[in-house]
Amino acid sequence: MGPGWRAASAALVGGSVAIFGGLRRAALALPRPEAVRRRPGRVWRWRNLLVSFAHSVLAGLWALFSLWNSPELLSDIQDGYSISGHLLVCFSSGYFIHDSLDIIFNHQSRSSWEYLVHHAMAISAFVSLIITGRFLVAAMLLLLVEVSNIFLTVRMLLKMSNVPSPALYEANKYVNLVMYFVFRLAPQSYLTWYFLRYVEVQGQGAFLTANLLLLDAMILMYFSRLLRSDFFPSLRKGSAGRDVDGEKFLID
Repeated sequence: MGPGWRAASAALVGGSVAIFGGLRRAALALPRPEAVRRRPGRVWRWRNLLVSFAHSVLAGLWALFSLWNSPELLSDIQDGYSISGHLLVCFSSGYFIHDSLDIIFNHQSRSSWEYLVHHAMAISAFVSLIITGRFLVAAMLLLLVEVSNIFLTVRMLLKMSNVPSPALYEANKYVNLVMYFVFRLAPQSYLTWYFLRYVEVQGQGAFLTANLLLLDAMILMYFSRLLRSDFFPSLRKGSAGRDVDGEKFLID
C-alpha cells in the first residue's frame, strides 16, 4: 500500500466517523419510549444503541454479501484482497473511533470500559490491516459478528423500553442465540484455529493472534452473561459492573 492509498484510507475512516456523528445527531430527534424518557441515565444509552444498531446492519450485511459474492477470498485469509473488504474495514474503524469518543465525552467510561478495551483492540488491528493490506479477509470474517449484533442490540433495546409484548422478546432471544453461534462463535473459532496453525507468531501475525485470543476470552465472557441472563436467571450474579442506573451496559 503506497502513501497515497494510505492517505485515502485515512480520509475514508474520517468520513466514517463523520457519518456516525451525523447518525448520532439524527438519533436525538427520534421518539423515545416512555421507559427511556423516565430514566435520564438511559437516554444516552438508547441513542448509543441506535447508532450501534445502524453499524451492525450496514457492516454485518456488507461483510456477509462481500464474502458470499467472492468466496474465493476464503482460500487466502492472509493475503486475499478486495476493495469492498478494504472499504468495510475503513467504515467499521470509523464507527469504533466514533463510539469510543462518544463513550469518553459522555462520561460513560466507567460503565463501558469493556467496550473501550474492545474498540481499542479493533482499531489497532484494523489500522494495521489498512496499512499492510494483509489479513483483510480475516477482518471480513470477524465483522460477520455484526450480523449477530443486530439481534443482540434489538434485545437490549427491547429490555430498555420495557416492551409490552413478551413474545417478541422471547422470539428474539432464541434467534439471538442461534445468530451468536453462527456469526460470532463459529467465525471466531475458525480464525483462532487458523491463526494458531498457519500464521507465523511474529510481527503483525503475533499482534493479531494476541488480539484474537483476548477477543476469544471476551466473547466467552459475554456468552456466559447472555446464557445466565436469558436462560439461567437464577445463576445471575450481584451488582458488579453496573452503571449509574444500576443496570449492566453490555448484557443484562
